Amino acid sequence: MQRILSGIQPSGQLHIGNYFGMMEPMLRHMASSELYVFIANLHAMTSVQDKERLAQGTLEAAANFLALGLDPERCIFWVQSDVPEVCELAWLLSVVTPMGLLERCHSYKDKVAKKIPASHGLFAYPVLMAADILLYQPHLVPVGRDQKQHIEVARDIAGSFNSTFGETFMLPDGEINASTAIVPGLDGQKMSKSYDNTIPIFADEKTLRKRVMLIQTDATPVAEPKNPDTCNLYALLKLFAAPERLQEIHDLYMHGGAAYGYLKQELFELINARFAPARERKKELLANPEHIRDLLRQGAEKAREKGARTLALARERVGQGY
Repeated sequence: MQRILSGIQPSGQLHIGNYFGMMEPMLRHMASSELYVFIANLHAMTSVQDKERLAQGTLEAAANFLALGLDPERCIFWVQSDVPEVCELAWLLSVVTPMGLLERCHSYKDKVAKKIPASHGLFAYPVLMAADILLYQPHLVPVGRDQKQHIEVARDIAGSFNSTFGETFMLPDGEINASTAIVPGLDGQKMSKSYDNTIPIFADEKTLRKRVMLIQTDATPVAEPKNPDTCNLYALLKLFAAPERLQEIHDLYMHGGAAYGYLKQELFELINARFAPARERKKELLANPEHIRDLLRQGAEKAREKGARTLALARERVGQGY
């Protein structure tokens, strides 16, 4: 059985890009894989340094997963900081990580360009991410395309460690769904909280409709043909519309008749119908936060048991088993 792992940061409202990039693939794998899912609250500290916001965000991220159908009985589900072994492994990996490897990471450069403070945590983010992955020796790591380089970095670090100290880590593969690799935001850029161009999954109906109506479109008249391949509204409709309806919309684009206002309303209704039940379930879960904490504590115990084996091997390899 394949071992599959991925995590999500509790750094803001869950949006459609998060869902299709990582959550939906993980939920699909739950039935047939040994599944590991964690809330990356240590990573979130590179941008969230308010303790109340981080704590509440962690609970909400867990509730998001549970509301969308994650079953803790069929996977290992925990909070990153509840497994301290990951920090020790990050240090062991850091001593074989070339500076040049980290300096080439696009994510760091992009975030600094967006005026996010250039901390050591932000710079060393890929090493901690490598530890998150390698501690559990997974075969696959489902990620969005923007995280592809970090999987490659994790493989490079694992290879460097294996070469220096002896065979220790499995080299994981990233899993990127080509159809959802980059989910466009309201402005056509990659959907990201950093760009404030997201469509939140759990927003109330009024807020959700307002966000969908902000999707940027061109000024081509309704009767004129349009190119669906360059339209971020169409790209989002592809994620939600049934195949038959999507073909009808495609024909409207190609031959004229695609009215953006009506299509935005249709997209809002599709998104709302998809996530309304989960929105209600999330409210129920957050009304009993101690239940969520209990589930996460149980998951952390299982994760520590699994991770301890890898850390013990890594310690022995580097000479700490004196």
